[in-house]
Amino acid sequence: MAKALVGLALGGGAARALAHIGVIEALIEAGLEPQIVAGTSIGAVAGGFYAAGRLAELHDFARGLTLRQLLRYLDVNLAGSSLMTGKRLEKTLASHIGDIQIEDLPRKFGAVATELGTGQEVWLTKGSLVAALRASYALPGIFKPVRIGGRWLMDGALVNPVPVTAARAFGAQFVIAVTIHSGQYVRNTLFPVEAEAAPDLKTERTAPGDQPKKKRFGLVNRQLLGQRRDGAPGIPRVVLEAFNITQNRIARSRLAGDPPDATIQVNLEGIGLFDFHKAEQAIAQGHAAAQRFLSTMRRDGSGLQTEAALRR
Repeated sequence: MAKALVGLALGGGAARALAHIGVIEALIEAGLEPQIVAGTSIGAVAGGFYAAGRLAELHDFARGLTLRQLLRYLDVNLAGSSLMTGKRLEKTLASHIGDIQIEDLPRKFGAVATELGTGQEVWLTKGSLVAALRASYALPGIFKPVRIGGRWLMDGALVNPVPVTAARAFGAQFVIAVTIHSGQYVRNTLFPVEAEAAPDLKTERTAPGDQPKKKRFGLVNRQLLGQRRDGAPGIPRVVLEAFNITQNRIARSRLAGDPPDATIQVNLEGIGLFDFHKAEQAIAQGHAAAQRFLSTMRRDGSGLQTEAALRR
C-alpha cells in the first residue's frame, strides 16, 4: 500500500493549544511524522516549530513559562490599536526558531490569518516564518495586527479555527485534526435568568506608577490576567473568552462541512485560556490524547492498515 501524505490541522485555544506539542511528539514517537501542517493561532506556532524541526525548543520554552515571565512578554501599549504590541514575544520566538523562510522548511507548512476589514481568509505559505506566526496569533484587541503584503492581518481563528481545508489544499491525503476542549459540555439551550443588581465593590484608585514594585505587579497581574480582587475578569480575559466562544462555534460549522479523516480531541480540564504556566500539564494531556488515538487505530482492523500506510 502506498504511503499517504499525512497532514495536521492544528487549531487555536490560547494556553490550552500548547497541548499540540504533546500531540505531535506522540505521533513522532509512534513513527507517524506528518509531512504537511496547517495551523491557526497557537496551533500555527506549534506547527511552525515542528515544520522547522524545532519542536523541542518550543517545548523547553513553554515548560519554563511562569506568571512573572509571562508578564515580561506583555508589552502594554494602550495608545495603539491593541493592548500589546507583541514585539517582545515575536523577538523571543525568533530567537528560538531563527530567521527562516516558510518555503525553505523541510515540511510543507501554512499559517492561517484573517484580513482586517474584508474578513478574507489568508494562507501564509511563503516569506518569514516568524511574521506568519505573529499574524496568525494576532488576537484582535490583544495583539497589534501585522501588515504583510499590503494587508493588515489578525488571528486566523476568526475564519478557520481548525484548518482542515488548508491542509488538504497543501496536498495532504489523510488529514488529522487536533481539537482542544476545556472538558466542559454545555447544551445549546435557552433558560430564563433573573437580573439582579450587584452590590457596589471597592476599586483600586491608586495609579500603578504610585505603587511599590511588588504591589504594581499584583495590580498588573489582576488587570491583565483576570485575577482581580472583586472577582471580575480583566480586559484580556473578557476578549479571549468571547473570542474562544466564537471560535468554537465557527469550528463546529467548518468541521461539519469539511470533516477530517481523523480527529484527536484533547480535553483540558483545569487549564484556563491564560494558564501558560501550566504548559507542561497541557503538553502531557496532548501526548496522552494522541496515544489514545493511536491505540484506537491499532485495535481497529482497518486502522492497522491505515496506520501502516501513514508511516513514513
